[in-house]
Amino acid sequence: MDSQPVLILDLLEKLMMLPMNDIWPHLKGKRYEKNRKQVALKQLRMQKLKSTINGNFALAQFTGYGGSICKNDPYDEDDEQADQIYLSVDDRMDERRKEKREKRLLEETERFRKERPKIQQQFVDLKRQLADISESEWLAIPEVGDARNKKMRNPRKEQFTPVPDSVLAKGLTDGQMSNTVSEAEQRFGGLTTPYGTETSTADIDMKKIGQARTNLMDIKLNQVSDSISGQTVVDPKGYLTDLQSMIPQQSTNVNDMKKARLLLKSVRETNPKHAPAWIASARLEEIGGKLQVARNLILKGCEECPQSEDVWIEAARLAPPDQAKIIVSNAIKQLPQSVSLWAKAAVLESELKAKKAVYKKALELVPNSVRLWKLAVELEQDEDDARLMLGLAVECCPTSTELWLALARLETYEQARVVLNKARENIPTDSSIWFAAAKLEEAQGNQQMVSKIIDRAVSSLQANLVEINREQWIKDAESCEKASYLLTAQCIIKAIIGHELEEQDKKHTWMADAETCADNGSVECARAIYAVALANYPSKKSIWMRAAYFERTHGTRETLEELLRQAVVHCPNAEVLWLMAAKSNWLAGDVAASRGILAQAFEANPNSEEIWLAAVKLESENNEFARARSLLMKARSSASTARVWMKSAKLEWCLNELDKALQLLEEACSTYAQAPKLWMMRGQIYQEKMTQACADLENKAKYAELARQAFKDG
Repeated sequence: MDSQPVLILDLLEKLMMLPMNDIWPHLKGKRYEKNRKQVALKQLRMQKLKSTINGNFALAQFTGYGGSICKNDPYDEDDEQADQIYLSVDDRMDERRKEKREKRLLEETERFRKERPKIQQQFVDLKRQLADISESEWLAIPEVGDARNKKMRNPRKEQFTPVPDSVLAKGLTDGQMSNTVSEAEQRFGGLTTPYGTETSTADIDMKKIGQARTNLMDIKLNQVSDSISGQTVVDPKGYLTDLQSMIPQQSTNVNDMKKARLLLKSVRETNPKHAPAWIASARLEEIGGKLQVARNLILKGCEECPQSEDVWIEAARLAPPDQAKIIVSNAIKQLPQSVSLWAKAAVLESELKAKKAVYKKALELVPNSVRLWKLAVELEQDEDDARLMLGLAVECCPTSTELWLALARLETYEQARVVLNKARENIPTDSSIWFAAAKLEEAQGNQQMVSKIIDRAVSSLQANLVEINREQWIKDAESCEKASYLLTAQCIIKAIIGHELEEQDKKHTWMADAETCADNGSVECARAIYAVALANYPSKKSIWMRAAYFERTHGTRETLEELLRQAVVHCPNAEVLWLMAAKSNWLAGDVAASRGILAQAFEANPNSEEIWLAAVKLESENNEFARARSLLMKARSSASTARVWMKSAKLEWCLNELDKALQLLEEACSTYAQAPKLWMMRGQIYQEKMTQACADLENKAKYAELARQAFKDG
């Protein structure tokens, strides 16, 4: 170690003493002289350096010399030039490897980000979903607890403690069967329930339970046995299914319940004043079969959230009846204005007198509760007492339509009118009061007052800036019809059916409304809609036909004939309406009336083929063939068509007048040569004549040729 600095100095000294021709043999002239001087200066510096190193060597013998040997030399142009050369070389080398180095660096960065992405990159998709969260859902997110962070800040070592011998002994005895029953079980049996989360420690004889189950099974099998030995009425396929249905099924996964239990526990610890967390925890334990744990949890929730009526009601639901009364009593002390708690308190009472007392006390504290008044009135068995209660109710709750209508139903006619008038004064914007008044008048037989009341209802509601809902009024009319107030329903329809409808939309909308009412079983409402439509469009044949089809399906023969009688007056050229009217009378057996209707139809439509043929069919069905021939003769002269000629020939054919039929067909084929049915009938009649002339071969061949020619021409 001591010889190293000496060797370095000797080496430097030898280099300094070398001739310039040996070091820079290519240098000549002035530059050579200049470098020679520099070498001389460096030799002097070397001597100074040697003395400095020898003087300070004792201090640097362990760490070595860390300074710069040439730090005291002047920085001349050669040094600067050398530095620039080295820098240019370094830059050149960097440029050569720059692209490859940057590419490698980029690949390594991407690979690293894929392997270890940042936290904000992992939750980018979840952050996008936060935009769809409502304000209520955001507020429902529980605050983060400090339990985990505290555990991480103060880590504790796990401690392992030996299990006591008593625990091991108890574990051994738990799986054994015992033939003894504890004293508590002998005295109280199964009537007592352990308090809290404690579990009964009484020993259970599993052997006896198994024997009892076997005996019960034998009894069941004996009961279902037939008198014939070896046969039973037990379904072998369905028996196991029935047994499976007797086992309580737990559809909730155990792991899911554990997760839910931990989550709800975290919510309760984070925000103990959050009432839904306590309710959800109690219901979770109830689903899991731990009823007592659920009761304890909800009672704890009542302590933490005394101002939440939902928690109190849930606690009363889970508790036994006696404890439920105490819980509701404590709840009412905290929330004396809660209607739900008062109603729950009344439900828990078993005697009618006690229920009335509860409602009486409740109405003293909450006199403006419509629900309490309704519940209290429902308990009254005497009509007079109920009337008195409702009288007080409408004074305390003058804006309740239900109470006013209930009071009106209990009053007499005159007093009911007074009650409804007061109700309209207090609630001028409710249409149900007007409907009740109309029903009242209809029940008394005042039919004229019904339409007046409905018209006044529309004007009064519009004056009070009430928006009249057309669809809702139609539903109200249907409700009136179902309650057997037919006139009220019709008046409501007539008053509202054209409300806020454009002229071009009325027909289509009314037809759709009528079909909807008919589908709902509201026949009178649909009939009223058709009546309004016919009054506005009396010349529309399509509306008359729809109304006629409706009456034929849902009405009576009288209503259908009355409608058709009006229809042919407004639409005399509608052949279908005439025919429907004639057919209705014919089906009813009134042939004379059908003839009269068809006679009127002839006058309105003298050239109508349908009416002529309908008259012919009527006479033919009644075996009036002479009348039918006469009608067909008139039809051929006034309404000559191929169909009329065909019906004429068919009538003669049916009467076995083949020659007359052929004569008619020959004349018809000459006039209507393009009607194929005429030619076909002609050929068929020739075939029939050929069949009749079976013995006369000459005529048979002639008829066959004529039939063949008729088919060919057709």
